[in-house]
Amino acid sequence: MSFRNNLQALRAERAMTQEQLAMLLGVSRQSVTKWEAERSYPEMDKLLKMCDIFACSLDDLVKGDLTGRAPVEGAPTVPSGPPTDICGYDEHQRMMAWKVPTGISAILLGVAIAMLLGDAADLGSHNGHDALFVVIVLAGVLAGLAFLVPAGMAHSAFVKAHPYVEDFYTDDDRARARKSFSGGFIAGLASIFVGVGFMLVLEERAENWGLFFLLFFIALGVWNIVHYGMLLGRTNVAEYNKDAADELEIEDIVNAQVDAEVKDALLARKRHGKKLGAVCASIMIVATIVGLALLFAPALAAPDPDAFEPEGTTAMWFWVAWPVGGLVCGIVALLWEAFGKEG
Repeated sequence: MSFRNNLQALRAERAMTQEQLAMLLGVSRQSVTKWEAERSYPEMDKLLKMCDIFACSLDDLVKGDLTGRAPVEGAPTVPSGPPTDICGYDEHQRMMAWKVPTGISAILLGVAIAMLLGDAADLGSHNGHDALFVVIVLAGVLAGLAFLVPAGMAHSAFVKAHPYVEDFYTDDDRARARKSFSGGFIAGLASIFVGVGFMLVLEERAENWGLFFLLFFIALGVWNIVHYGMLLGRTNVAEYNKDAADELEIEDIVNAQVDAEVKDALLARKRHGKKLGAVCASIMIVATIVGLALLFAPALAAPDPDAFEPEGTTAMWFWVAWPVGGLVCGIVALLWEAFGKEG
């Protein structure tokens, strides 16, 4: 019995379309069509994934006869009708919408707690206060990275396994996501305003508490805005498919079992992104050189470097170079995407 007949029978057993199988395998529907027409053959990793999906052995799938196999008890089937989420896209995106804002907020909360406890602790010396401040900030950064790094790795793995997802969201789903984002955005802004209010009220009586509440409510507001923004963004499946080239390496795209037209489009977007990345990296290198020059040039030119004070010189503004560089990168990226030619 041929692999083609086995594949068609197994898809029918699961009530699975070619598009749905393609989503699970991370290939295009045309690839599945070619397999069933015996115009091409899947790679080994795709065959092994099919064995997991259809609960069969590799020998049976490739050489055996599965056309008359009794349905596996408890095997999941894909319901007929509108497209459904069969690769776990929505669950994955919801996980990202929790972990990413939590990681960002943890870093902000670490700074807030450090500002409060760093001065409140009686360590007997200025250096002791600074050390405690740094330790608490680093603890907050580590807590944030504990959420951000695994989330980033999980997303990269998901995109590599599923470079194409069929859009299964309905208009009602998108309307609910927009409504939730509106509420979350307003709640986030309100939280930030509350933090500013605390800072203004406590500025003279308890400055450290004022800064603590400011950063605390900013962290809460950022969490709401990022969380609901990502939940809204997840419904834009077309953008996810478009950005797959930004996540995958060129080698992954070249080896992907997709049509030549799709592959060329992905490669063009990847090269486009690499060019933009190189331009932004160059801008930030220039910003770094400018920042270092602003920091060290006045000290080197001073008659007595040991007595040099940065106040009133460019040395006190050296840090501005990096925010300016980031803004320039953002402007260049917008213009690049708007007027640049991919390829």
